[in-house]
Amino acid sequence: MQEEHIFFYSRDLRLEALFAKGHSEKGVVVTHPHPLYGGDMYNNVVAAIVTAYQDSGYTTLRFNFRGVGGSHGTHDEGRGEQEDVKAALAYLKSKGIQDLHLGGYSFGAWVNALALNQFSDDIATMVMVSPPVAFLDFSFLKYSEKIKLIISGERDDIAPPSIIKQMKDTWNPGAAFYVIEGADHFYWGKEKEIIKMIKEYLQRD
Repeated sequence: MQEEHIFFYSRDLRLEALFAKGHSEKGVVVTHPHPLYGGDMYNNVVAAIVTAYQDSGYTTLRFNFRGVGGSHGTHDEGRGEQEDVKAALAYLKSKGIQDLHLGGYSFGAWVNALALNQFSDDIATMVMVSPPVAFLDFSFLKYSEKIKLIISGERDDIAPPSIIKQMKDTWNPGAAFYVIEGADHFYWGKEKEIIKMIKEYLQRD
């Protein structure tokens, strides 16, 4: 599916994004890892998440958080980034997408979780790849039936499976949780496994 390079606004900040129109009424906003460690919308895991949703017919929107790439503004430690997610969801709505989903990797999964806490009514489901529970505070995240799928790597020291397994009981005991054998936090060479897991989940959903 061909992605179009576009811009949208988060309040007064212009954000850079890649948008692709799917053939279903569902759409997903996909968020990237930590900007201060080189994270952007072209990240390999972000691309894998986008591919899984596109293959499943979803409209996709991945974007650079404020201060990253061609996006205006500066990094805001998750506060302004929640506004960016809200603006991305609003952009999908403006394109006629009413069934809105979130997918995020690492820092992006954390920001999405913060956003879910703030405006969950707008969000149908959320998929998290390597929520960085050993690096950022997730104590704010309570039970939500919208948390449907969590993926981590067997050797992921930023999102350790053992800690996620414990936290999942609070987040949503019914959420699917998959651990990719041999993968660390960066998933090099494991992208196809991420795509497969998300596509299988979407087929069941």
